Amino acid sequence: MLRRLHPVQPDSFAFTAANLEWAKGQISKYPEGRQASAIIPLLWRAQEQEGWLTRKAIETVADMLGMAYIRALEVATFYFMFQLQPVGSIAHVQICGTTTCMICGAEDLIKVCKELIAPAPHTLSKDGKFSWEEVECMGACANAPMAQIGKDYYEDLTPEKLRDLIARFSKGEVPVPGPQNGRYAAEPLSGLTTLKDFESGKKQYNASAQLAVDIGDTVKRIDGTEVPILTPWLGKAATSAAPKKPAAKKTAAPKVETTADAPAKAPRASRAKKTEEE
Repeated sequence: MLRRLHPVQPDSFAFTAANLEWAKGQISKYPEGRQASAIIPLLWRAQEQEGWLTRKAIETVADMLGMAYIRALEVATFYFMFQLQPVGSIAHVQICGTTTCMICGAEDLIKVCKELIAPAPHTLSKDGKFSWEEVECMGACANAPMAQIGKDYYEDLTPEKLRDLIARFSKGEVPVPGPQNGRYAAEPLSGLTTLKDFESGKKQYNASAQLAVDIGDTVKRIDGTEVPILTPWLGKAATSAAPKKPAAKKTAAPKVETTADAPAKAPRASRAKKTEEE
C-alpha cells in the first residue's frame, strides 16, 4: 500500500522542552555514529506530541540524528503505526478487525465509527474531534471485540458501549479503559476458576487500566510532563565500576639447592617416566 504525506502541512515543528530532553536521552543510548538507531522512538514521540507525523517533524528528527531526510521518510512511510494525516483533536479510534474481534462483532463497531465519525477511515469527523481506522490484531483476543482509543484499550465492546464512549469523550470525559462489561481483566465471564486466593486485596482496576487511571493521559497529547524522564544509563559506568584490584606481587621461584656430589632433583614427571623405563 502506497503511503504519502498529507498534502496540507504545518510550517514548523518543535519538541516541547521536556520531550526534547526525553529525545536526547534516547539518542544517548547509542554509541557515536549510531544515533540513527533512535529514529523510531523519536518519530513516535513526535507523533504522540502532535497526534500525527508531519513533514517538519520527520525532518526535525532527521536533523537531530544526522540522517538524510529520505531515510527518515522511508521509516515513517513504511510503518503503519505512524499516522501521516491529521487525526481527531480528542482521539483516534483504532478498531481491531482481525479474526477473533471480527467474529465477536468488530464489523458492528466499524459501522458505529462510520456513522458517528466519518464514512471513510483516516478522515476527520465534522467537528474535528475524532478519526478512526481498522487495524490488525492488537493482542486482546480474550476481550474481543476491542478498540484502542488514544493510548489505552477499551475491551469487551458492543456497538452501544462504543457509542457511549465516543459521546463521553466528546464531552471531555475520559472513561476508564479496560473491559467494559464488568469483568476485571481477561478471566471467564463467569468468574475466576483458578488463583482465587489472589482475588482479595487487588486494586480497583487491573494493572493496565489502573496505570491509565493513575496517570490520566489516555487521550492527552504527550508533552513530557506525564512521568519522570529517566536515563539510568547515563553516568552508570562511572558510579558502578568495580574498583581495580591491586596487581599481584611477583615472587621469585624457589631456588633448587645443588651440590657437586648431589645433582638437582629431576621434575616429578621425569622421575616417573624414568621409573617406568626401569
